[in-house]
Amino acid sequence: MRIPKSRVPQIASEMLRRLVEHQDIETENPVEVEQDLQAVLNQYIREEQEVTDKAKDLIARRGLPASQLGQVKRQLAEQRKLKLGDEGMDYVIDQLIEFLMHSHNVDEIYAPDHRLRRLLREPLRSLESVEGSVDAQVRDQLKHVQEGTALWEVEYQRILEDVRRRKGL
Repeated sequence: MRIPKSRVPQIASEMLRRLVEHQDIETENPVEVEQDLQAVLNQYIREEQEVTDKAKDLIARRGLPASQLGQVKRQLAEQRKLKLGDEGMDYVIDQLIEFLMHSHNVDEIYAPDHRLRRLLREPLRSLESVEGSVDAQVRDQLKHVQEGTALWEVEYQRILEDVRRRKGL
């Protein structure tokens, strides 16, 4: 699961709004809770980026084909007990719930875990659907470039930023 750093404040705000609106948590410091939610999301982004960077370094040092990036990335993530891809959403939600349970800024939690999961999952799902459509547009424009190459990585980022800018994301 990919979470754009620019969308973290919006996602955290939506998560907090849902939790408070449904009276599933009680807090006297909603701003602090929102910042803590952002911290959890940003930590996942950092860990995912570290795994990606390390995987790219390993591929370059070992002279492996760029097409093995995904496999190396998965192995490194397993070593760190980090979940990527489809499992990433559940991993992030587990981290968020763990934070809520232990936070000094959350006074009371009234909802069971399964309800918290549902409320926290909605903003991530909406993000996933938007990101999926953006990714499809970018890949559609990159049909002429072989995926996994250095050129593909550079062009993907360039076109991705352009599409996001045009869509206001």
